[in-house]
This record gives sequence, structure tokens and C-alpha cells, in this order.
Amino acid sequence: MRILVINSEFPPIGGGAGNASAYLSRELVKLDQEVGVVTARHGSLPILEHWEGVHVHRVPALRSRPDRSGPLEQISFILGACLWGLRICRNYRPDVILAFFGTPSGVVALWLRLLLKIPYVVSLRGGDVPGFRPYDFAHYHRMIAPLLRIVWRRATAIVANSAGLKKLALAFDNESEISIIPNGVDIKRFTPAERSWEPTRMLFVGRLVHQKGLDLLVKALRELRDLPWELTIVGDGVEREDLQTSLDEYDLTERVHFVGWQRGDELLSHYQRANLFVLPSRHEGMPNVILEAMACGLPVIASHIPGNEELVLYEMTGLLFPSEDVDSLRGALSTLITNPNQRKTLGEASRRRVVDNYTWRGTAEGYLKIFAHTGRSN
Repeated sequence: MRILVINSEFPPIGGGAGNASAYLSRELVKLDQEVGVVTARHGSLPILEHWEGVHVHRVPALRSRPDRSGPLEQISFILGACLWGLRICRNYRPDVILAFFGTPSGVVALWLRLLLKIPYVVSLRGGDVPGFRPYDFAHYHRMIAPLLRIVWRRATAIVANSAGLKKLALAFDNESEISIIPNGVDIKRFTPAERSWEPTRMLFVGRLVHQKGLDLLVKALRELRDLPWELTIVGDGVEREDLQTSLDEYDLTERVHFVGWQRGDELLSHYQRANLFVLPSRHEGMPNVILEAMACGLPVIASHIPGNEELVLYEMTGLLFPSEDVDSLRGALSTLITNPNQRKTLGEASRRRVVDNYTWRGTAEGYLKIFAHTGRSN
């Protein structure tokens, strides 16, 4: 089967969804499928690239930053992908299109279906679902809601990556049928290494934005200065300056290390050096970073929200705390900072959980079952 994946972000640009589309595409190739990708052009990246057996086509689009894009940049991707996608599809002749996000990719898939009769599947990721991150996206979701309903209802299938995201999607449009296929993790790449469990070396990976709740983490750590810990923050974003100001105010600057975006072996080394992973997010779809941390044998402290709660089993692979509850977060941190043996036990269970339940092979096989009922014949 020939599968065309559309996503405005694909490594080395973008975040979790870009990485997910790359891992899924690679795994589909390993299952003897032919896979092409349409993504946004950025900087000096090649227009056409063959990566791990995947044909990556980068189309003209405005993209000033590698880690995120704004509404105008997303619109530019829609225009570029619609125009160049016609030629790519006529040459590539895909049997099915997989659109990562209902918008912008789903809009492109709808256009290609109307013109070329190619069926498409929408993979919901979080930010494309009304109700997700209302503090950031409420106005945007109101604007695109009519178009989003059309995209969903013309799709041959819709897939959410978590039960929580499916519930949110059905609250927006209960006429759509939505399947669940969770994200996976590369368990051969993300593996545990020999690590010491004292002192506590905490790790956060992600964008430095309100959604991720780092402001809550800093407030919680303010009262734990007498305990032995350090925190490494991998990522960047608009809240870095405010976070740095708070750290200065709380006299925590020397214990918190900002290292910016890390990829490849550099990112892996941070997972393997750490001995506790923390993700205090306000909203998530299904966070790849938790899966990567668990695959590396890390215990996890995370907010008790959809997405996180499906991965982290309380007192089995980590601890959960009510979202926005700084006192509960502080209690969870104190418990694990002062109990290295518990962290070790939870981390070992984390690794077993992802190996048994969250591989990209399983994710790819789930999508192939859906494609088998939606793709057109050669």
C-alpha cells in the first residue's frame, strides 16, 4: 500500500507530533509499506529527502522557528501543500492519506480527496481538538470549528491517540466515529543505562509554555530547597524569561539548568543521566516525552490529566497529582526525592510497561488495520 503522511512538522522541525509522524512512517516502511511525507520547508533542509526508507517532500511554507509555528505560517503550509500536493499525489498515487492534525493537514487532505478522490484518515493530536488548551486556542477553535467538522465528516476514519482526547473530540462532534491508537516509543533506542539514584536528578522535556506547567514546578521546588536535587530543562519557549526570573527570586538558579532543544544522542543522554522525570502539564494528548522517559527506566511525576493518566500508573510507575495543585506536586516531589529505592522500583516498572504496551510496531499495525478498510486499490 502507498501511504502519504501530511504533517506541517517533521524532524528536525516541530515537537512531539512531528517525531510521532516520523517514527510511525519508519515503522510502516518496516512493515513493507511505501510511505511518503508532505511537510513544511524550513531553512536549508532539502526539498526531497529519503530518510529511513521514507520519501520526504518539503513544500514551500513560511516557517521562522523550528520548534513552533503561528496561524499565518499554518495557512501558508495549507496553501503550499495544496498546490504542491497535487503534483506529488499525481506522481506518487497514494492509496490513502494520513493527516496528522485535523488542521492544517486535514484541510489539505480534504482538498486532495475532492480533486483526486483519495481517501484520508485524520490523526487527532491535541491542539486540533476544540476544548484543548482553551487558554491558548479558544478563539482559534471557534474560528475553525465549521471547517473542522467538514474535515472530520469527510474523513474515512478518525483516530485519537488517547481515550481522553477521544472524549474531548466527541464533546465537539458526537456524530463522528473515533478510534483510539496510542503513541509508541522506540524501545531499542530509548533504553535504560547504568545510573546512580542519589542525589535526585530531575528532568523536564518540552516547550516552555503555559500548557506545560513549569511555573507550578518552580513554585513547588521553592519549598524543597533543603532536599538534594537538581533539575534539567530540555526545550525552549516564550516562558523561559519568566521562569528564569522566578528562579532568581527563589534562589534556585544554580540548581536548575536550561539546555535548550536537544535531539538524537544528546536528548537520549539526558534521559539516561536523570533519575526522575517530571511533567506538570495542564493539557496533553498523549505525551511522547513520558513514553521516552519510561522507556529509559525513569519514574514519572505527572499531572492527573487525560493522556498522562493513561501512561503513568499511580505508585506503580510513578505518581500523579491534581492539575494546578502545587501542594500536591510538592508532596509527590518530596516523596520521591527522599526515596531513591522507590524511584528505582518505579523506574524498572516503567520500562516494563512501555515494552509490553507502547511500541511503534503496535501503533503502525493499528493504523494498517484502518487503512485496509479505507484505502483505494492500486
